[in-house]
Amino acid sequence: MATWITEIITDLGYVGIALLMLLEAVFPPIPSELIVPFAGFAAGQGQLNVFGVILAATIGSLVGMLPWYFAGRLFGLERVKWLADRIGRWFAFNADEIDYAARLFERWGKPIVLVGRLFPILRTLISVPAGLARMNFPTFALFSAIGMLIWNSVLVGAGYLLHEHYHLVEAWLDPLSWVVLIAVVGLYIFRLFTWRPSRQN
Repeated sequence: MATWITEIITDLGYVGIALLMLLEAVFPPIPSELIVPFAGFAAGQGQLNVFGVILAATIGSLVGMLPWYFAGRLFGLERVKWLADRIGRWFAFNADEIDYAARLFERWGKPIVLVGRLFPILRTLISVPAGLARMNFPTFALFSAIGMLIWNSVLVGAGYLLHEHYHLVEAWLDPLSWVVLIAVVGLYIFRLFTWRPSRQN
């Protein structure tokens, strides 16, 4: 599977990486932890530029967070929570998680936008309360970009280093990628079938 993912990223190039990361930002169950290291691996093979990979991944993530930011800014807290309790099943969160992200933003303010980009699910959810608070968009975009740039650099770097030591990990790289994918899909399916609307409804 590792070879297949690497080939897809190599064939689609930087646009493909950006699109995958956009999808990851819009649809949280898709993990950047499974996408970006293989893009770094492709860079390690000399097929892509490592800085181009980081930039493409960051741009894709930045564009992908826009719908969540503007949803919060345009709809307001109650409408967003209402939507989360109706269609949130498919995104693996409900209104309670929206409330949790809103409390984090209220407590920590702008820095949580940057730090939140380093954690799965939260990296998507934190855009909503930022929009609800009508955080200045250039500031929001800057903090988001810095956080995603740091995270993508770490993941790309891991993939790049993995290539340099490929002879040591070749035997378990492919099975490990399957384990990660199965774990992510399994967790999403579990969330899908155990999802409930918030206690407020």
